[in-house]
Amino acid sequence: MNASLRPDYIRIAGLSKTFGGGSDGVLALKDIDCTIQQGSFVTIVGPSGCGKSTLLRILAGLLDYSTGTVMLDGQPIRGTRRDVGVVFQSSILLPWRTILENVMLPAEVLGLDKKKARERAMQLLQMVRLEGFEHKLPCQLSGGMQQRASIARALLHDPKILLMDEPFGALDAMTRERMNLELQRIWMESGKTVVLITHSIPEAVFLGDKVFVMSPRPGTLERVLPIDLPRPRSMEAMSHPVFAAASASIRERFSHAASFD
Repeated sequence: MNASLRPDYIRIAGLSKTFGGGSDGVLALKDIDCTIQQGSFVTIVGPSGCGKSTLLRILAGLLDYSTGTVMLDGQPIRGTRRDVGVVFQSSILLPWRTILENVMLPAEVLGLDKKKARERAMQLLQMVRLEGFEHKLPCQLSGGMQQRASIARALLHDPKILLMDEPFGALDAMTRERMNLELQRIWMESGKTVVLITHSIPEAVFLGDKVFVMSPRPGTLERVLPIDLPRPRSMEAMSHPVFAAASASIRERFSHAASFD
């Protein structure tokens, strides 16, 4: 579907978040207003400490907000929801469980039908190209493979939205590039709405339909930058003038801010 024709799935209006109270309170997010369309891939980039992870945790229902509204598919977000999957920087796989058992974990937590969940887990492992590794332990897989397993686990209960907090931050540069290609493929095959946080400007531009650019703390949404590059994107897209212009625009804004990749 053309991105301009997709319905809005997430609506955020006047969102602010303060940690603590009184004179010791810390304003982390201030007056965030944005919409995210169904089936789109949005990346969020900004300097360290700008509130990116705070925003993601609010979307996941893991953290309450102070003021404003956050609507997901027409319903306010207050607490965790079954239609949301989350992937963190660490794969957080249980070391004593096989890859299949790790992917099956949400079925146990949510009380899903185990037979159907196992069938879906096997399908997801095939989608993330881990077929043949179902009975391996996490320590027997590379970091990139572990993250693919964590993506499969996050998709097991068929959420409508996938939230990703620096999922490839701990990987080396070459593995990270491969994972960017893999994630793009998985997103295109699954049709999910994806929101990904990253410190990497190239990663944000490569993956995103739109890049949300945040200011230093208190985090505000300074700019929404559409990325007009065709899909699927290969690594050669990084030499495209649109890619270069978008990256330069973001980098210039943060030339004096905290570190980026």
